Amino acid sequence: MTPATVVITMAAYFAAMLLIGWLSSKGTDNQGFFNGGRKAPSWVVAIAMIGAPMSGVTYVSVPGMVGTGAAMGYMQMVLGFFVGYLVIAYVLIPVFFRMNIVSIYQYLEDRFGASSHKTGAWFFFISKILGAAVRLYLVCVTLQLMVFAPLGLPFILNVAVSMAIVLLYTFRGGVKSVIWNDTLKTVCMVVSIALAIIFIAKNMGLDLKGVAATIRDSSYSRIFFFDDINHPEYFWKQFLAGIFTVVAMTGLDQDLMQRTLAGKNARESRKSLITSGSLQIPVIFMFHCLGALLYIYAGRNGIAETGDTLFPAVATGGSLPAAVGVLFVIGLVSCAYSAGGSALTALTTSFTVDILGAGKEDDEKRLASTRKKVHLGMALLMGAVIVVFHLLDTKSAIDAVYKLASYTYGPILGMFAFGISCKRPVRDRLVPLVAVAAPLICLVLQSNSARWFGGYTFSYELILINALLTILGLCLLVKRKKDE
Repeated sequence: MTPATVVITMAAYFAAMLLIGWLSSKGTDNQGFFNGGRKAPSWVVAIAMIGAPMSGVTYVSVPGMVGTGAAMGYMQMVLGFFVGYLVIAYVLIPVFFRMNIVSIYQYLEDRFGASSHKTGAWFFFISKILGAAVRLYLVCVTLQLMVFAPLGLPFILNVAVSMAIVLLYTFRGGVKSVIWNDTLKTVCMVVSIALAIIFIAKNMGLDLKGVAATIRDSSYSRIFFFDDINHPEYFWKQFLAGIFTVVAMTGLDQDLMQRTLAGKNARESRKSLITSGSLQIPVIFMFHCLGALLYIYAGRNGIAETGDTLFPAVATGGSLPAAVGVLFVIGLVSCAYSAGGSALTALTTSFTVDILGAGKEDDEKRLASTRKKVHLGMALLMGAVIVVFHLLDTKSAIDAVYKLASYTYGPILGMFAFGISCKRPVRDRLVPLVAVAAPLICLVLQSNSARWFGGYTFSYELILINALLTILGLCLLVKRKKDE
């Protein structure tokens, strides 16, 4: 696949994104930027939320991880995701709509105090800037190999172009632009994966039954792991981690909840969330089936690539029809830049409302000025972090995302869980100490778990341990009756 073909494909998709961003931004005020004016149709939110949690990391790493010993074990975590969506729908959404909040971290100030509010916002800020940078970094690396390096262009220009595109389509429309572009993203992603499977199967001489039989009989088809508790893919590790990860990374994440909170009311938002959560299961299963076919195809054709580089190598290597390469680029670009724009909008919202405290006494014009400055600053910061990841030569992107989440979202999960389940006040000024101590203890536990616990190693379930430590710390900060 030539660089010119990639550039033309990307340009066409970017044109569609910018057009959607321009159309959706008409008449958008600050509330429209932050929460879409709470007028988004439920069916649009449902479609948008199918693809919203899926980034370029999902698009490349999930098929790649099938052949790294995990097979389809990630589906165990996906089943946990669905249970997590039910928790969000019936526990968190009613709380957020009842409070009529712009940023979900405003709940922490109402429940505990200003220090807790700032703590939750800062942990989200660190989580999202690192997570979004990891996701976009992987895409920039792929584009560097396919376009920028063959043209002799440096990586930093790659990052600058990527961030400029993300900034442009979200600068005015905010959440409204994000929701409509996520709808486009979901459609492009599902179609590209389905057609890629069809083209690869056709090249291998397989019909639908042949594809199912080939995958079933391969070593890549295993989903459930019950036999070894120390194995990273052990079912209960993955399933429980899936529940708490989606509660933390979706329900307590301003980035993903901003779409849900754009619904007309709690009932409509709940319906959208459950619909999208159930549809994610077959969509992610398609990613796994594609991964199995990619490894089988690569084995038959002497392709040595594995992991994150397998899908790009097969799709653009020239052994398959050019249409497969075009589909890969469309799917990758749709996943990557929609996720980047969503993260940028959420960072702007949280930093403006939670950390700067803008909007409480500001008029519409002053708030808009602050928001635009923050939006530009967040884009520059995200670009700088991507360059740092490149200098560090980060690998295994999807693993890195979930490991980061285990440390940074754990305290947020613990604070919300304690706040909703226990109504006692706490010493608010000491909450930041608890939120910092919990992940530090988790780091010590993870570093020594094999030696201390008979060979047991923590996986993504570390987020649960992190949250429990935070809850324990908050219990120690509960005010006694005489203090109240």
